[in-house]
Formats: sequence, C-alpha cells, structure tokens
Amino acid sequence: MFTENQTDLIDFFNRNKQTLIQEWENAIVTTKADPFKLKIHENGESLLEVLLNMHKMKNQEVIDIIEKLAIEVSEERVLADINLGDFVYNVNLGRTVLYSQLSKTGIPWSDMQEALNRINFCFDKFLYFAVSNYSEAKNKIIEEKTMHIDSTHQDRLTLLGQMTSSFIHEFRNPLTSVQGFIQLLKADYPDMKYLDIISSELDQLNFRISQFLLLSKKELIGKEKDNFNLNKLVEEVLNFLYPSILDGKVKIRKVLNEDITLNGYADEIRQVFINIIFNAIDVLTHDRNPNPTIEINSSLESQSIVVNISNNGPEIPAELRKSIFEPFFTTKKLGTGLGLFVCKEIIEKHKGNLDCVSAPDKTTFSILLPIADVIPTNS
Repeated sequence: MFTENQTDLIDFFNRNKQTLIQEWENAIVTTKADPFKLKIHENGESLLEVLLNMHKMKNQEVIDIIEKLAIEVSEERVLADINLGDFVYNVNLGRTVLYSQLSKTGIPWSDMQEALNRINFCFDKFLYFAVSNYSEAKNKIIEEKTMHIDSTHQDRLTLLGQMTSSFIHEFRNPLTSVQGFIQLLKADYPDMKYLDIISSELDQLNFRISQFLLLSKKELIGKEKDNFNLNKLVEEVLNFLYPSILDGKVKIRKVLNEDITLNGYADEIRQVFINIIFNAIDVLTHDRNPNPTIEINSSLESQSIVVNISNNGPEIPAELRKSIFEPFFTTKKLGTGLGLFVCKEIIEKHKGNLDCVSAPDKTTFSILLPIADVIPTNS
C-alpha cells in the first residue's frame, strides 16, 4: 500500500510529465549536428517512466530496464560524438529539474526522503551503465582506428619492399660496374685526383641503397647466419666513415671489450653501426659543436654484449624519442625516415634490443646483442 504522500507525488509527476521533460530538454547542452537530437525528448520520457513505475517492480527488474536504456542512449551519444562531460552534465540536469519540482507538490521535505532515494537510485544506476558503456565504445573505436593505422603502415612497407626490391637491384648493377672501373683507374693512374672522393661517395650511395633493400624479405633468401668479430666490424665501419669523420672534425673515442663473437648477418649489423654513427656525425656537424665527439663503448652483460654509441650533440626531445624508431619518421628535409626503423628491425631480428637515451649533454643509442656460442678448438 502507498502512503497518501507517495500517491500525491506520483500523481503530480504524471500530470506534469511533459512540462518536466520540456524543461530538461531546454536546459541540456547539445549541438545542431547531433543526429539523435529528436530522440532526447523520447529518452527523457523513458527514464521518467521508470521513476514513476519503479514502485511496481522489483529492484533487479528496475536495474535491467535502466541498464538497457542507458546502453541505448550511450551508444547514441558515442555516434553523436558528444563530450562525456556534457553527457553526464545533461543527465544530472534531469535530476535537478525533478528536485526543483518537488517544492511545488506541497509535500513536506521530511516525507519525501524515500522519493529522493528512488530518484537518486535511478539516476546513479543510469549514469553508471551509460558511462561504462560509453567508455568501452570509445575505446573500441580508438582500437579500431589504431589497427587501421598500423595496417596502413604495414601495407606501405610491403609495397615499398616490393618496389625497391626490383628497382634497386637494377640500380645497383651499374653502380657496381662504376665502382669496378674506379678500382681499375686507381691501378692505372694511382696519382689521379678525386678518385678516392668519388669512391667514397659511391660507397655512401651504396649504403643508402642498402637501407631500402633491408626492407625487402627477398634479400634474405639464400643468406645464412655466420659468426663474426664485433670489434673488427666496428673498425671496418669507422674506416668506411673516415671521410665523413674527417670532414666533420669529429673525435672518436672507443673503449671496446675483449674480442666478442656474434652470430648473424654481419652486413646487416654493419649497416646498423654505419647508420647510427653517420647520424651522429650529421647531427654534430649541423649543431656546429666546438668539440664534436662520438664515444663507442662495449661491455659484457651475462650472455650479451652492450654497445653504447654516444654523441655530445643536442638533446632529442622526449616527445620525439617515442617516434624515432617508427617508419617514415624524420626531422631531416631530405630524410627517408627509414634508417633507425631498419636498425631496430635488424637488431630485433638478431634477438637483441635497441634503445635511445638522451640528455642535454649526451645522446646514447644502446645496442644489446646475444653472444654467439663458440665451441673452442683443441690446440
């Protein structure tokens, strides 16, 4: 049985239902572009209907109805791309409108506590279900967009690999011929000027081409991993980059651990060292550092070797450090954005890791690689 006050309250809200909803609708925050603007009135009616009839239902029945309505409304709000804060504000406006109308019933506030509890219960449950579903739906949209972006990147890389695999092989053949003729000219005319410069520039061009070739899986067909000496590889890289080191007046300081044997593709690891050191030279040259220095240190960590390549150039901003290993990311006007991406791909393919730490006085690229299991021979 209902008390007289409860009956009076229900009758009051029934008589003024449309006025309440209209007042709520006039106060809410919305946009002209909202595709569900016309449903706002209907949704308000549905929630108020639950409030007016919840005394006839069990709690679980009320919760089920509110949850269904909340999910439906929240999905409309997601599609309308409304701000979550605006949505919560609009829902609570309904609660405020109901409270403001209670004073017009003539019922003492002390006799309306149960009604207030019922109103709060409905609105709190509605907001809980609506906000939860809204957040899940928004996260799902973000995940789908992220997957689409990742897929697009992968498609671009696949296409790039297919294009460069055929094109650059064609480009490399005449380049190899030119390098061969340079060697013949050196033998016939050892005192001819500029041959060393031409040869060095061709080597640099060959190095750039190799970055693109490493994106193609076809390049790995027929290749086998082999053992190679890390220190010897570093020396080869420094000799290869010597013209650039000399031109940039860069000091090289290296402290390499005892001879370490690695297992993998030596030409690819060489490419990693060339790329990172050449980038350091380029940064130091453009920074006009009065004392440009590159440090190369190695140390043993369990069954791995860590090689740190540091330079005293400018700090890489934190927001850029998150992106430098991503494909097509570059700060250079003529950069491809593939160098460091290729480096990370190579190191991870060798079961290693490549990281970057940057501070105002030093930037360090750390390369971790597993040491090869070398079986000693009997002397």
